Amino acid sequence: MNQDGGKWVLLSVSTSKDASLRVFAWRRLRKLGAVYFHQSVCLLPDLPRVREALAPVTARIRGQGGRVRTLTITVPADEHDALVAEQRDDRNEEYAEVVERVPQFLEEIVMETARGRATYAEVEESGADLERFAKWLASIADRDYFQAGRGADARAAVQQCREALAAFEGAALAADTVADNSSESVVQLRVVEDQL
Repeated sequence: MNQDGGKWVLLSVSTSKDASLRVFAWRRLRKLGAVYFHQSVCLLPDLPRVREALAPVTARIRGQGGRVRTLTITVPADEHDALVAEQRDDRNEEYAEVVERVPQFLEEIVMETARGRATYAEVEESGADLERFAKWLASIADRDYFQAGRGADARAAVQQCREALAAFEGAALAADTVADNSSESVVQLRVVEDQL
């Protein structure tokens, strides 16, 4: 009977007194979904995409005078299950933050529509907000190695935002078209010189 649960990459990072390098390492490793045991020791699943993403991070740390040790370890099944659960919990918390912010986005669109402010400027602002949501969701999904349950909720919430923005864009286009057609000042165009 196999008692091994899975392989993980254990990293030990030393950046000496270089605070900016320490912050760089911490941010990049957290972006990959690292589970930290100590300020400079963390763990990631041993997956090809993780190894590929680690290469430039470790190269930069070493290139700037830091030290990185990477070890591939096999953990017992119960420890593996606990690590997977921790990873899923972390991703579920992140997905929940996305879901929590969606009502504010939707309320903003409803409010601007009710105020008669379905304009290009508002569409552009809401589009930028939606783009941030989509990038944030993609970033979380990139480190969701074990398919956390709240991922589907977050994807559905962002899709709801896309649909609301599409309707808002339609309202803005309709309002803009009506405004153009009802304009009192009509510009007369005439041919000054025929080039043919």
